[in-house]
Amino acid sequence: MLKKLVSIVLIALLVNLTTAATALANDANGRMEKDARLAAKIRSGIQKLGAGAKARVKLKLKDETKLEGYVSEAGEESFVVVNSKTGVATTVAYPQVGQIKGNNLSTGAKIAIGAGIAVAVIAVVVLVAAANDGVEFPNR
Repeated sequence: MLKKLVSIVLIALLVNLTTAATALANDANGRMEKDARLAAKIRSGIQKLGAGAKARVKLKLKDETKLEGYVSEAGEESFVVVNSKTGVATTVAYPQVGQIKGNNLSTGAKIAIGAGIAVAVIAVVVLVAAANDGVEFPNR
């Protein structure tokens, strides 16, 4: 009877060990895939942001280091952030980034802002011209 009990316990332990190892391996693979997707998303964002003094970023690395400055160059594996105040350049690998915020207007946003300013200027010119011609606007 004792031999049967010990055998059952050993079988249960072996089954437990094999399923636990599989579960841990699946969890590690899932985490690696998530990190790879995040790194690809950050790479894409940096490439859209561009490089140069106008490509401002604030980032927090996975080791809790905070960087702020502009992207001077971006490659396939890493990018370089230059601190505007000190001029210190730091190379950052995409997988090291935990959080990033960037400031650089897209071309579409620049065109929309320019069009809005143009419409406002035209409206002011029309109102001034109408006021000079003696046209009265009704009061509301």
